[in-house]
Amino acid sequence: MIHEPIAVLPVIPADRFILRPLRKSDAGLIALYAADERVARGTRTIPHPLPPGTTEAFIARAMSDGRDSDIWALDGSAQGLGEVLGIVTLTPVRADQSEVSYWVAPGFWNTGFASEAVMALVAANPHRSKSLVAEVFQDNAASARVLTNAGFAYLGDAEAWSVARGAKVATWTYLRKMG
Repeated sequence: MIHEPIAVLPVIPADRFILRPLRKSDAGLIALYAADERVARGTRTIPHPLPPGTTEAFIARAMSDGRDSDIWALDGSAQGLGEVLGIVTLTPVRADQSEVSYWVAPGFWNTGFASEAVMALVAANPHRSKSLVAEVFQDNAASARVLTNAGFAYLGDAEAWSVARGAKVATWTYLRKMG
């Protein structure tokens, strides 16, 4: 049995921001960033161009009791940064394993924010998983470094569909054992 997403998402502290549940007011910034082709092409699920209503539907799903993933915004507003710097997601795949995915807005690339977010999520381990998995497209070495910085070990090659690219894309798969 796959465990259920968390009823009430915790706020998870990081050094320069917090990870917090999404809220309706995040729609503008998420839409701005997700509409950037560079962001969309780095994910499996964000379409490009971004259709109207996509962001609002994403936020509604993230806030729903019936969601299949737990989603946090990287919120740096307390440190004078934006309310949304990126997104990190934890999706249950088995009773003892969850998948981590993330993206950061291009204006914040190469700042360590993605590594900081993944490390904070790993440290909090809100699903109490025994292991975490993640995958990145092979043409995104920076995202691979995020995972290795957070203690993930390379497992192997695979491929995944990218909506924005309209194609299968070669991936690297990673695993992090917890505890």
